[in-house]
Amino acid sequence: MPEPLGQEIAALWGEYLDGCEVGPDDDFFALGGNSLIGIKIIDRVSRDYGVELSVRAFYLAQTPARVAGLIEQGRART
Repeated sequence: MPEPLGQEIAALWGEYLDGCEVGPDDDFFALGGNSLIGIKIIDRVSRDYGVELSVRAFYLAQTPARVAGLIEQGRART
């Protein structure tokens, strides 16, 4: 997983988490993430990166770095 993609996803999360600073290894739930915010992020990631990201996969990933890895896996399948 390229590091820049993890940083991009972290910045995207920050937009939805009241502008807080998010690092690639920060935990979604520890940052105050909830199901409504998660669904908004999943929708944005799917739209912006052209991959399908399931709710379950997103919540199991929990960090921007791991979500970036899922994006890379999704791109590899297409």
